[in-house]
Amino acid sequence: METTLHRQLKALYAGVEGRMEERVDGYRIDAICGEQLVEIQHGGLAAIRAKIAVLLKNHDVLVVKPLVVRKQLVKLAKRGGRELSRRLSPKQETLLDLFHELVYFTRVFPHPRLTLQTPLVEVEERRYPGHGRRRRWRRNDHVVEDQRLLTVLDIHEFQTAADLLSLLPADLPQPFHSGHLATALGIRRWIAQRIVYCLRHMGAATPCGKAGNVVLYERAA
Repeated sequence: METTLHRQLKALYAGVEGRMEERVDGYRIDAICGEQLVEIQHGGLAAIRAKIAVLLKNHDVLVVKPLVVRKQLVKLAKRGGRELSRRLSPKQETLLDLFHELVYFTRVFPHPRLTLQTPLVEVEERRYPGHGRRRRWRRNDHVVEDQRLLTVLDIHEFQTAADLLSLLPADLPQPFHSGHLATALGIRRWIAQRIVYCLRHMGAATPCGKAGNVVLYERAA
């Protein structure tokens, strides 16, 4: 079921003169602005990889991948019921979480006709207790009723592999390896390895040697 959040983002990107929910090349398109097709994807980018690859053959495409950096959790007594409590979720996405999706999108991005936008958003998530038999084993069981957009805090746009380099620390050693990146960003090594994987396969970083068994990389020109 489509969430309020998705409808709000469609309307935001369509604007006053844009169209929504039209079919192009056999696919339903979220919004069309002029000659550009807009696809809003809350879930994984892997789910739309084939669709976007087909559309890019004949169209300019904007893929919108929102990241929830702030979430208000609203607990309801039941579905459609009264509000019981409200609190801020401890789980907050950051811009670096984009790489968890880009790792499945390296065969599509970058592309001359593709633009990727990442709005950093604050949302309200309304949820109610889940009492179904299949769900009793879960702690703090709940069902999400809806998500609503509260505000767009920032928007980041990527059109080339080089644009992704702006997310790396300016003082990163040259050459660098995933350990350097993990330390500089304060993240786990496996996350840094995923980032390096994306940069390498998208042409933003190139291997330039080894330090022992560790591959060294340099920023692409």
